[in-house]
Amino acid sequence: MIVAKFVAVLIFAYLVGAIPFGVLIGRRFARVDVRDYGSGKMGATNVARVAGKKVGLAVMVMDLLKGVIAVGAAWVAYRGGHWVFAGSWEWWLVRSAPILAALAAMAGHNWPVFLNFRGGRGVATFFGGLAALCPPVALLGGQITLLSVGLTRYVSLGSIAGTAGTFAILLPLTILNGFPVEYLIYSLIGTIAIIVTHRDNIARLLAGTERRFGEKALVEDSPQTNKNSG
Repeated sequence: MIVAKFVAVLIFAYLVGAIPFGVLIGRRFARVDVRDYGSGKMGATNVARVAGKKVGLAVMVMDLLKGVIAVGAAWVAYRGGHWVFAGSWEWWLVRSAPILAALAAMAGHNWPVFLNFRGGRGVATFFGGLAALCPPVALLGGQITLLSVGLTRYVSLGSIAGTAGTFAILLPLTILNGFPVEYLIYSLIGTIAIIVTHRDNIARLLAGTERRFGEKALVEDSPQTNKNSG
């Protein structure tokens, strides 16, 4: 029963993460597939460039909720796991379920089965999962993101700085204050995943060609368009 619940939670979390809010809302308000523009992703930043900042904000909230719902599903499935013998493999399974569910939601967002595994970058979903797991650290990481974007106007740079910042904050809290090590593991894996999904942005940042926040996305800027025309 424990293993079956674990698998069911991860599948549910992935499918929730895979709901393509960015594409659906982009088609509703801009009458286009946002993945054909700009970064080629379905995240809030690219939606904002294509359909406007208000629409992008709505997508960001929905993508945040993916992480929250995934963690909540794990908690509901095990009711806290107090009935499991401490130190047993079942206990470790129960303890890891919330962070693995949050990571599954990120995977669903980045590689959605509904869209041939062509999705987003997972930043909002990462912060949604962290907000459910450890709200104060998620809030601080969000502030680092906003500050970085405000100073540089590079959303990609702010996203990487914010997620890496959560790991930097959690590291001493875990070692010195006894915060659950699962949160640190989640932050580390999530940060690595976000850096990997931003590798094209990192290349453009180094080349000085990265788009700044507020710039409109053009269809010819899309990686998919460039690939098809190359």
